[in-house]
Amino acid sequence: MDLFPLYNSLRVAFISTVIIFFLGIFLAYYIAKLPRVLKGILDVVLTLPLVLPPTVVGYILLMFLGPKRPFGEYMLETFNVKMIMTWWSAIFAATTVAFPLMYRTARGAFEAFDEELAYAGKTLGLSNAFIFWRIRIPYCKKGLIAGAVLSFARALGEYGATSMIAGYTPGKTATISTTVYQLWRINDENLALIWVMINICISAIVLLTINIVENKKT
Repeated sequence: MDLFPLYNSLRVAFISTVIIFFLGIFLAYYIAKLPRVLKGILDVVLTLPLVLPPTVVGYILLMFLGPKRPFGEYMLETFNVKMIMTWWSAIFAATTVAFPLMYRTARGAFEAFDEELAYAGKTLGLSNAFIFWRIRIPYCKKGLIAGAVLSFARALGEYGATSMIAGYTPGKTATISTTVYQLWRINDENLALIWVMINICISAIVLLTINIVENKKT
């Protein structure tokens, strides 16, 4: 049994989650402080991939990253870097689709933060950076961890956008989700079921992790 789909899925999900984690925290923190109208508009834009069909997200990514599109063509001609149909192309898909989960969770955590703690820190002469990293982040850590775990799970199971911009090449771009589809397509249901069970086990561990984080006493 070729374990590359498992390795590649975990690799893509992990890298995507790292990107999503820091980008989600940054955007959630600053957007939460914006005026209501502007915040609402940005919320819609950043959350849209969560409600769009994954194939639509994949098509939009192809419009931007395709070799005949300005950015994709520039990367290919200038750096000889192909932006689609590689293993790391799936990172673009996973990051785009899973990002809203981290963003919404982080924003909710920041909005629940007691600003009196920040004001008290400022009266003591603490810098904004110190307050952010040593007070705000620890206070919101449950929400941030939950968002990261949910994002990892979503990135791990992403199929629609991934299949469009990374495709399915055994040993190169295959993920668990694309492998299950291909095995079903060729009627290899036994092996497909094995991969389904692997995915279910990983997802169950993810959900268990979220429950532990949410129930853990501070």
